[in-house]
Amino acid sequence: MTRKRRRLVLIGASLGVLIVAAVLVLSALRDSIVFFNSPTDVAEKHISPGTRMRIGGLVKPGSIERGDNLLVRFAVTDGKTDIRVRYNGIVPDLFREGQGVVAEGKLESDRTLAADTVLAKHDERYMPREVVDALKKSGRWQEGLTQGEGGKPK
Repeated sequence: MTRKRRRLVLIGASLGVLIVAAVLVLSALRDSIVFFNSPTDVAEKHISPGTRMRIGGLVKPGSIERGDNLLVRFAVTDGKTDIRVRYNGIVPDLFREGQGVVAEGKLESDRTLAADTVLAKHDERYMPREVVDALKKSGRWQEGLTQGEGGKPK
């Protein structure tokens, strides 16, 4: 085998290994990627039950129900649509009615999100950029708050 042919075989084998590695990484990430949705997006897209997702908005006033064994039920709203959320665990200290929240979990057949993670906003004026966009879209955003870098107000 000539030197040129060996070099081409080595480059071809390297590219093949690189492509196989990229396919393996992407297929492993496919199961862990979670997309953000507003409650209106969930209603409009007709997302199938069992889909893992992240929803965000405001905790609907009057919707928090606390049960046995740290069970918490509440509704997340973007002003247009509500999604019921069921969470079993300790909610963040800043979790309360009318405040921004992001819940991650699986959508059930009754359109309730069985959350395994609940995140509350950490600052008086902080809200994730996706939640702000959803609230602006529904007309519930307070214009006095402006978004800066990383979703934080200026």
